[in-house]
Amino acid sequence: LIGTFDQDCYIEAPFHCAYGFNIHLADEVYLNAGCTILDSAPVRIGSGSMLGPGVHIYCADHHRDREKRRAGLEQAIPVTIGADVWIGGRAVILPGVTVGDGAIVAAGAVVTGDIAAGERVAGVPARPL
Repeated sequence: LIGTFDQDCYIEAPFHCAYGFNIHLADEVYLNAGCTILDSAPVRIGSGSMLGPGVHIYCADHHRDREKRRAGLEQAIPVTIGADVWIGGRAVILPGVTVGDGAIVAAGAVVTGDIAAGERVAGVPARPL
């Protein structure tokens, strides 16, 4: 189901993904119950990272133009989560986002842009604390 799954990774049920083969988990990654990864592009999660319950990661991005969106035009943009990242429950990571090593994303945050290594963010949209 998973593209690469290194040592000591753990995924709590239920878990949902679009394809699975685009998901790459480094050592000791933990996904709590209810995580959803829509992996129409590669999703890489670094070693020691933890995702809280109900975290969603999306790669699919739809066109902003209504007619093109109606025609089904979409793109898939990779998501990268660094090492030792903690993502709180019910957070959402949008297409194309990179979360740097050691960053913390608060529960319920909606991450629309990159997060620097060691940064802590919260809110909708997520902003540095």
